[in-house]
Amino acid sequence: MPAPVGRDLETTRNRLVDWFAGLLPDATDVEVGELTGPGATGFSSDTILFDLNYSERGRVVSKALVARIQPSGFQLFPEYDLPAQYGIMKALAPTDVAVPKMLWNEWTGDVIGDAFYVMERVVGQTPADNPPYTAEGFLKEMSPADQGALWRGYIETLVAIHRLDPIELGLGGLAMPELGATPIDQELRYYENFYHWAYPEGGHPVVEPSLEWLRAHRPPMPDRIGLSWGDSRIGNMIFDGTKCVAVIDWEMARLGDPVMDLAWGFFLSRYHSEGTGNPMLPGFPSRAESVAMYEAGVGRPAEHLEYYEILAGMRFSVILIRLAKQLKHYGALPADHNFEVDNPVSNLHRLQLQEIGVL
Repeated sequence: MPAPVGRDLETTRNRLVDWFAGLLPDATDVEVGELTGPGATGFSSDTILFDLNYSERGRVVSKALVARIQPSGFQLFPEYDLPAQYGIMKALAPTDVAVPKMLWNEWTGDVIGDAFYVMERVVGQTPADNPPYTAEGFLKEMSPADQGALWRGYIETLVAIHRLDPIELGLGGLAMPELGATPIDQELRYYENFYHWAYPEGGHPVVEPSLEWLRAHRPPMPDRIGLSWGDSRIGNMIFDGTKCVAVIDWEMARLGDPVMDLAWGFFLSRYHSEGTGNPMLPGFPSRAESVAMYEAGVGRPAEHLEYYEILAGMRFSVILIRLAKQLKHYGALPADHNFEVDNPVSNLHRLQLQEIGVL
């Protein structure tokens, strides 16, 4: 992922120096290193990596940091609630879910022109989206045994998240009652609104029949409303070897049926293999094995999983519509490209709908 589009990184760096100098009253000789982007994953936010160095009471302090900045350009999502993301990771800090340590925030936009928060940088590796981890990279190069261990760590992470009580954690504000009476009503209305915002021309040949089917086949209210990570995939996890050391990117977090997360992970796994023309990594457990592991961990069945996989395909297809517009806006795709309709995600979702007799 490139550095934040349209942001003067040297000006941003100098303003961060002044901000940290005021934020840390005992600090002297404050230095902020070069600002860089995070690599080959993520499109939804401005993210910068940098080193902070200063002296404090005779000792030298060095910190490797990450700043997440409110998007100021052609943003991917209709809304981007940066304080909510910060609050989720703060709330998760004392739990068994590994998250980066949240350090500071600045919500006014007065410092660098947009709100941001700062967290510790976690050292490790993240499976890439582009090129997909099934084609090259550290995960593909692992032994099958280690690949399996990493995927099981993903399932264990979902279990740890889904065993939490979001109300006890103070995360009740993630509900969206203004969008519907139940979590699935809220999710469908959110993505219907997202679709119309991203694709006002209408008539998408995959998303519209998918939304119609999803509305007609809504599952009943789940017995337990839990915390759904949202963008629940190994590409949003940082690994030290096969061990997950951080779970990141909570902008799609919801209160709802946690099975949505398992379904999203399955759809993304299918996308990174079948959807990109690459074989599944040989060490990954089968779908049935993964479901059994998940159900044993949470202590309840993963009901309506197939429905939520269709939902995952629709959600990701809508996001790709907006991503296509974003890429065209910044000149990365020609204006007449039909990527909103003809892309690997929508094509895989089309196949999903064909499998259930919708198309």
